Amino acid sequence: MMPPKAIKDRRSVLPDALSYLPDNVIDIILMRLPSEDAVRTSILSKKWRYHWCRLTELKIDESLWKTEKDLLNPTVKFTKIMYQLLSLHEGPITKFTLFVVHLASCPEIDSFIYFLSRNNIQHLVLNLSLRKEYRLPSSLFTCSQLRHLSLCFCSIQHPSAFQGFDKLISLKLCEVNISSELLESLISHCPLLEELELDIEDQSDTIEINAPMLRLFNLSGNISCVCLKNVPRLVKVLLYGDYIKAEDLDFAKLFECCPALEHLLFFSFGSEFSAGAGYEAPTRLPFNLNSVKRFYLRGIKLVESYMLSYALCLIRSFPYLEYLEIKIHEYGFDYEDEDDEPIPEPLELKHLWDVTFNHLKEVKLVYVSGTTSELLLIKFLLAESPVLERMLIDRQYLDHEHLDTRLQIFAEISNFSRASPKAEVVYIDLS
Repeated sequence: MMPPKAIKDRRSVLPDALSYLPDNVIDIILMRLPSEDAVRTSILSKKWRYHWCRLTELKIDESLWKTEKDLLNPTVKFTKIMYQLLSLHEGPITKFTLFVVHLASCPEIDSFIYFLSRNNIQHLVLNLSLRKEYRLPSSLFTCSQLRHLSLCFCSIQHPSAFQGFDKLISLKLCEVNISSELLESLISHCPLLEELELDIEDQSDTIEINAPMLRLFNLSGNISCVCLKNVPRLVKVLLYGDYIKAEDLDFAKLFECCPALEHLLFFSFGSEFSAGAGYEAPTRLPFNLNSVKRFYLRGIKLVESYMLSYALCLIRSFPYLEYLEIKIHEYGFDYEDEDDEPIPEPLELKHLWDVTFNHLKEVKLVYVSGTTSELLLIKFLLAESPVLERMLIDRQYLDHEHLDTRLQIFAEISNFSRASPKAEVVYIDLS
């Protein structure tokens, strides 16, 4: 057992050790702590007391002003915190994240954005789910050092004198109120922009994306309102569509100027495509996208539908496709409680006869349950893919079937003819 004197000496070493830590080490420690804990370190020693005030990265969220016993209005507490930051912080702030939920409109946010604009802000995240829509102040558009900008739940009206963000490489706009003209102008005035994420709900006008350095584009909501006009370096596109009208969706317009596109993800949030009577979806694009190597389909129903038609339209236009991943959405779950709704016709071979997979090397099928349509798709892929190396089949739904049923499905798949002598079928659990 350690003698009492040794214990006392050991306790006295700790404050001294903390006091003599180099400033850069203290900075690293503080940046890895939640903001409220970083502020609490001020009680450790005199050296630590105001060190948090020189942090270059700050994250402000409701954990700072929300407690189990909220005796003070959260808006008042938020205002006090912002005032302390404005009055106590020293030096530059290169990264700032603000998450505000259900507070009244706070003018202190305007003051702090102005403060950031004069302190070399490079990475700014504003998630402002206030009771009243927040309109960004003009000072935001003077942040000349910005490299990453993420804005959620606010309104944008940039000043006419705005010259652009010359250093911005990533931009995210989610539930942002902005006109199509201003959005086009904002994007085109970011000459180094490499990553763009848009969540667009209510937008009827076409938005032309002019971003010559863009490499990643993530679009959610109304995917029919965008035209990729000038994106010669665009490599990856993620499309998460919702409430889609088939007549309005023009993939030819969307992908016309995408010579470098390699990865495409297409998902329709479980909502069916709708269309007027007599409308027929295009069977293929008027041009091939020869650079597309990987195609990801999410929530696809292997039944007669516009979603399936558009998916096949794209596949026919990817002659050099190497990787195909399909996450199947079973129509049965949608109709089990709707006795009056007709069940769509299952997938038939006639839809696939002109689809080729001369370069396809790997296939992944997720949520396979052994339906006739799924087995037809598996049979077709194995028969029409001469260089296929591996087909991964998710078995998490199959494992819920009776053993005899499961073995029958496995046996049927193993008897399918394979165009590639190297092709192997591997069953995995992706649950």
